[in-house]
Amino acid sequence: MYRPGPEVTVDERLVPFRGRCPFRQYMPSKPARYGIKIWVACDARSSYAWKMQVYTGKPDKRGPPEKHLAARVVLDLTEGLPPGRNVTCDNFFTSRELADRLFRERGHTVLGTLRANRPEIPRELRCVKGRAVGSVESVVLGGSEPRGEGGGGGGGGRGPDTIILSYVAKKNKNVLLLTTAPRYHRRSSPEPRPSRRRSGNGKSNGNGDGKPPLVLHYNRTKGGVDNLDKVVSTYSCRRKTCRWPVALFHNMVDVAAYNAFVLWREIHPDWMAGKLNRRRLFLERLGKALARPMIEARALARGGGGGGGGGGGRVAARGTTAATTTTTTATATTEADGADATPRDSSPVKRRRCRVCPRSKDVKTKILCRECRAHVCINCAVQYCPNCAASRNAASQTPPTS
Repeated sequence: MYRPGPEVTVDERLVPFRGRCPFRQYMPSKPARYGIKIWVACDARSSYAWKMQVYTGKPDKRGPPEKHLAARVVLDLTEGLPPGRNVTCDNFFTSRELADRLFRERGHTVLGTLRANRPEIPRELRCVKGRAVGSVESVVLGGSEPRGEGGGGGGGGRGPDTIILSYVAKKNKNVLLLTTAPRYHRRSSPEPRPSRRRSGNGKSNGNGDGKPPLVLHYNRTKGGVDNLDKVVSTYSCRRKTCRWPVALFHNMVDVAAYNAFVLWREIHPDWMAGKLNRRRLFLERLGKALARPMIEARALARGGGGGGGGGGGRVAARGTTAATTTTTTATATTEADGADATPRDSSPVKRRRCRVCPRSKDVKTKILCRECRAHVCINCAVQYCPNCAASRNAASQTPPTS
């Protein structure tokens, strides 16, 4: 349905849920904090959710934690993606081992931040003591040879050249990035820091001056999944529930509706051009289009389905007049066992309180008066035999004599 662009973002999402769930997660950095974690691969430009995977915890609850979880998640999410994409991820996923496997097995490059305890980081890049703010240092690591059993599946051969960059964003603040994108290979030497323009109060104007291109590229492509979270929460069908499958289903509907909007926008780029509320209008029309078949089916059942239609039974029972009913009884007709508790010309009606009994008794019944359609219990109803009911009906229709 949709082929992502050259930039793909891999990150996690948290579906808010506080009920009972065997794999509920606690993430204090997220707004909801408690919920169901979902790994997502989406297009960095449009935030189209290309593939999602629910994290259900360890395979063996009593066993050790899963090894190489981050690499396994990225390889699962990029399976089936056309080669030649650049995958942007955060420091939870990024490693040199992942970059080699993703290049060999999928044909993709990696761009992401690194944790300081990764073994592939040279000692020279770890130390920031004495370095000026804004200084940049980088190292190129040659491609590694495939291992005997770990390289499996891909085309084999030598791995890609890996660039590790160290950028001092603030005092004693070291930002480490790793990439295998070939366009940054020629920038292996440290780059001079460009002049930073400042405003009148001495602060930076915030337009990205002084940052290396690799950092700017990461900032531009890292927010695909975060933007998906934002747009899904803006218009959501989520309702309060204590069942985690329902919470996941609501999230699936929200993401599917946004993906439908992205597809519609790609096919019809001139649709409502210039309007800022295009997505809201699209969701309104989408909801009406999805509900129209059910509305038409109910209208058909009410109009031409007769008494046996399941769609409009309640409306038919309320709207039936005395002229269309069988005039067997004059006031109310019932049987001793209460089996014929519903009118004979419509579907079963809802139980309601008796109109004759006091409100304090709260007597519910399904018996309806044949003329006024009021609910009457069996104790308040007046019973007639068919002959007396017919004679009483004939007497009521005889015009008075002068």
